[in-house]
Amino acid sequence: MTQVQRFTINTAGRDFAVGDIHGHFTRLQAALDAAGFNPATDRLFSVGDMVDRGPESTDVDVWLAKPWFFAVQGNHEQMAVDGHRLSHKGQASYLHIINGGAWLYGLSSAEQAFYVDLFAELPIAIEVMTPMGPVGLVHADCPFDDWAQMLGALEREQGSMRRSVQTICQWSRSRITSENATGVRGIRAVIVGHTVVLQPTVLGNVYHIDTGGWMGGHFTLIDLATLECLPSVNPEVRSR
Repeated sequence: MTQVQRFTINTAGRDFAVGDIHGHFTRLQAALDAAGFNPATDRLFSVGDMVDRGPESTDVDVWLAKPWFFAVQGNHEQMAVDGHRLSHKGQASYLHIINGGAWLYGLSSAEQAFYVDLFAELPIAIEVMTPMGPVGLVHADCPFDDWAQMLGALEREQGSMRRSVQTICQWSRSRITSENATGVRGIRAVIVGHTVVLQPTVLGNVYHIDTGGWMGGHFTLIDLATLECLPSVNPEVRSR
């Protein structure tokens, strides 16, 4: 696994990020169409949790093969890896199953290994250069108040120290539950998902964009250059 994946500036088109997908790729495609996404020039970055809960989890390999689609590893991809590799019939797989991962264990052993190998190679963090400066993505939260410190911990630490940093990146809700608006230094913005919000929520320079497109809400796309969200307002709220 490459802990951090870096991308140079997109000089041909736009870069977007999207929140948790959870097996609803048809809905995601509809959101891309509404935004006028151009696969010839634009790129889409996922904050992870592409699978589980929804009916199209097995389509994740098709999306990961698209030359314009990139993702970090969310806690659901991490649960799939642990469930398959550590204890197929034990506690790790049970945790995955009760969180929507039953689809994986209904596949053949070869198919399970295929998907797990894809998930295991996903980075924990992505950094994208934009005309206005670098933007970072992790699934849930940045464990430090300095982006470079987090990257250093992911790339240089080993063993339990690295794992603890990964766990916070993939599982933490402390920033949003405490409404911590301190922000993260050394990066223009950090884009996260994991915790469902009614509207895109900004705390300091951390943008929470999981607006529940997989569970009756809507998918939010954020333009990484402008940091503008599409749609800008929850359609359900706007229509009231």
